[in-house]
Amino acid sequence: MPTLDNELLEPLLDNSPSVSLTNIELVDLFKQSYFSLRSQPFHKYPNETLIYHGYIRCTPIYPTVAVSLCTLATYCQIHRSCPRFSIQAQVKSLCFLHDISNNIPYRPYLSVQLSVAYDIYLDILHHVDQWLCMVLKHDMLHWCMLNSCPACFYKLEDEPALEFDWLVSIDSNNSLKQWDSTIYGSKRCPDSHKARSDYWFDACDVDRFKDEVRTRESNNDNWMDDTVGTKAGGTFMCVNRWRNAGPKTRKNTISVFDESGIFIAACHHWCILLACDMIRSRELAKYLLAIIEKLLTVYGKNGGCAYDIRCTFSKMLSNSSLGTQAHELDFQLMVGAFHGHAHNRRCQLDWHPMYIPGIRH
Repeated sequence: MPTLDNELLEPLLDNSPSVSLTNIELVDLFKQSYFSLRSQPFHKYPNETLIYHGYIRCTPIYPTVAVSLCTLATYCQIHRSCPRFSIQAQVKSLCFLHDISNNIPYRPYLSVQLSVAYDIYLDILHHVDQWLCMVLKHDMLHWCMLNSCPACFYKLEDEPALEFDWLVSIDSNNSLKQWDSTIYGSKRCPDSHKARSDYWFDACDVDRFKDEVRTRESNNDNWMDDTVGTKAGGTFMCVNRWRNAGPKTRKNTISVFDESGIFIAACHHWCILLACDMIRSRELAKYLLAIIEKLLTVYGKNGGCAYDIRCTFSKMLSNSSLGTQAHELDFQLMVGAFHGHAHNRRCQLDWHPMYIPGIRH
């Protein structure tokens, strides 16, 4: 990233009429200073001059403070590796670094300035990525799902057919939570941000299946107790142990969190294919149905999916609106190898990967 050293600053300090930005506060990683920047003949706006010299402004029209691209890129990578490292922590760090020469105390408005510049920086990166995707022809529908794992989804000529054309594993994670401050009466503005990733599910897409869960719950309160084995026959006793995705878990929902975790689908090479937020709930069946519906639509026939409570969920999938589609596409559920050993023997004979042709080896 370009920075302003002493040699480069000499022509910029000229007070000729061509200088469009005077006495601008420039914030870098290890210094904070005031300079005047000379605009180029092809610059029409002050922001063009700032970005030309490697800075992004903190105000929309008349910039007085600008942050270097190097500083923003550094924070982007730190926040990427440690999401808990906040804007406020970064600003305090900069103040400590700048305090050696300029005696800069921390003020709350400094966090607002860096936050504005950082949002602009991320928006620029997003538009650059969009242009690159257009040039590389990566902007087609479902491109991420179809190309995220070449080993799974790239087909070779004369490649022998396998038992499964695609294999995925789905599960939830309750460690990624966002506190719901509204329960304490604070008037927090609603979050209007939308995920820009191809594999991220919107909450509206997930909620399309919430009515199916309610209907199933009202028709049969013990919907998990009537799961019948497809091979061994009879009711599996282990069904009663697994209630993560059952409607009754709503009573035990952690209500203090706006987002209580995430639900993802990944291939067996650990590439993320789909993800969605769990909103004010634990692991409900609507998340599984939404993920499976997308997988069937994009990948089609002869797929397999591992889930830790397959013996519980199979009955709901069969009775849902996806039941016919899953049957026609030869979609097969199974229990993951790790969780499978916690199920009883009769359940494992049907659904443990060790006993399923095409996976056990």
